[in-house]
Amino acid sequence: MPTTSSSETRSWFKSSHSGGNATECVEAAHLSNSTAIRDSKATEAGSLLFQPGSWASFVSALQDGRLR
Repeated sequence: MPTTSSSETRSWFKSSHSGGNATECVEAAHLSNSTAIRDSKATEAGSLLFQPGSWASFVSALQDGRLR
């Protein structure tokens, strides 16, 4: 289960799967023992932190089309 986190100084990058328009932007940051994701339009809302196993399961489900 992901946990929430306040927005900290991290090396954020825009997801390559974000939509081509400015309304669907997801940013990610790889940390030493987790991955953080956030909405680039609402960075003050914080981020979700995923532990490595949870992140791998999430990405796999996206790639397999199990999440829409």
